[in-house]
Amino acid sequence: MNCEIDISNVKIETKRVLLRPFELEDLNDFFEYASVEGVGEMAGWIHHTSLEQTKTILDLFIKHKKVFAVVLKENQKVIGSLGIEAYDEKKLNEFDSWKGREIGYVLSKMYWGKGLIPEALEAVIQYLFEKVKVDFLVCSYFNDNYQSKRVQEKCGFQFYKQMTYESAVGKKDIHLNILWKKDYENGKL
Repeated sequence: MNCEIDISNVKIETKRVLLRPFELEDLNDFFEYASVEGVGEMAGWIHHTSLEQTKTILDLFIKHKKVFAVVLKENQKVIGSLGIEAYDEKKLNEFDSWKGREIGYVLSKMYWGKGLIPEALEAVIQYLFEKVKVDFLVCSYFNDNYQSKRVQEKCGFQFYKQMTYESAVGKKDIHLNILWKKDYENGKL
């Protein structure tokens, strides 16, 4: 089952990034990376075409209190997002006896390949297992998204099953990966 999430008072710091709730002041930074073709499409949404569209999504991030802004510490710029989403309980009803969530992330194209998302994701994994007390986390990637595959492997996720996912960019095959708390505790990260 999906556990409750509220990150409204949560800040997580790593060596290079700060994870914190989104704020209205993040609008321009958010639009800057969300409007770049290819960024959203790698995560299943179409890149933003207007500041108004980005503002609508930003308002949802703030309202639902489950998406971290990924802030580069060196310049305080928002360069991505990391969401703690509800997984589909109907498609994954085998997890009814455990508490879990699904992780999703997006990073500005300017910062791809620098290890920032694995760094941020490891910190959020620690928070979810140690503070929120989830039993498992799932995370997925489109079969053609090699970068996301590598992020998940680096962070200890293991292949669970292949599924088809209907997104804004069409129906695509995904690899669904899982990380159990017991594996996290045994040092697989």
